[in-house]
Amino acid sequence: MYEQFGRYGAWLNPVHGDAARIEYAPALEELGYQTIWVGIGAGPVGDMALLEQMMAETTTAIIASAIINMWDDDPRDIAYQYHRIVDRHGQRLLLGVGLGHPEGRDSYERPFARMSRFVDALLEGGIPAEAIVIAALGEKTLRLSGAKTLGAHPYLTVPAHTRYARELLGSNVFVAPEHKVVLCEDPDRARTIGRSLVDDPYLGLRNYTNNLLRHGFTRADTDRPGSDALVDALVAHGSPETIYAEIDKHFSAGADHVGIQVLAEDLSGSPVAAFRTLAAHRPPHRRQDDRTA
Repeated sequence: MYEQFGRYGAWLNPVHGDAARIEYAPALEELGYQTIWVGIGAGPVGDMALLEQMMAETTTAIIASAIINMWDDDPRDIAYQYHRIVDRHGQRLLLGVGLGHPEGRDSYERPFARMSRFVDALLEGGIPAEAIVIAALGEKTLRLSGAKTLGAHPYLTVPAHTRYARELLGSNVFVAPEHKVVLCEDPDRARTIGRSLVDDPYLGLRNYTNNLLRHGFTRADTDRPGSDALVDALVAHGSPETIYAEIDKHFSAGADHVGIQVLAEDLSGSPVAAFRTLAAHRPPHRRQDDRTA
């Protein structure tokens, strides 16, 4: 099920910039990444020009937004742009949508109601449910993702959360967590690289820290700058084989797909070489029904 997405996707941070990510897209497709997750960052997605240009530079890869902020864009505009783009480039656009973070807004009242209305408006605008995923962490948003869309794209999570999502959603809902990696076999250096992104901004955002507290961590772990145990759980590091052993725990917990985000000392530098190394060591394909959740 969901073979069109591939087992492992490439997740590209906004810090790379738009022009660079357009350039990376065909190289990642050639390396066998069937889904390219495009970090949107702060602010509106507007006419989705970045997503469209990445689709124009590829032929088969699914281009997925991660995420369109429901406070910043009108769902009617998103629906219009979606149809315009897929009419031109084919049904390869996956809309990852979510609520962002309360710390970034003056008003964050009734966020779940806003999310439900936003998704309804996308569907009323003719976007297929299977072309939408929700950046869901908690029970209500996970249930919404399963009831109204293809499924969930949780960010900054661990396999315990993946297992929780699978048990909550049942067997037929798409669950595709993101996971960060550092190709470095020096654990201290790898933790320094991983902690630099985990700490700032994510340990200052309560939707992420509260979720981690629900799934096996303590305040001592999530207090900035984050414990070694927390950083190791959120950022797989070591050899390619060691990294795959860590991120594959999501599959044992029930994931259908994992979006891999490569971190390095220069986060803005090209991740293509690291993705090439990971692709060369990609484990043999296994059936998606090897879940143990």
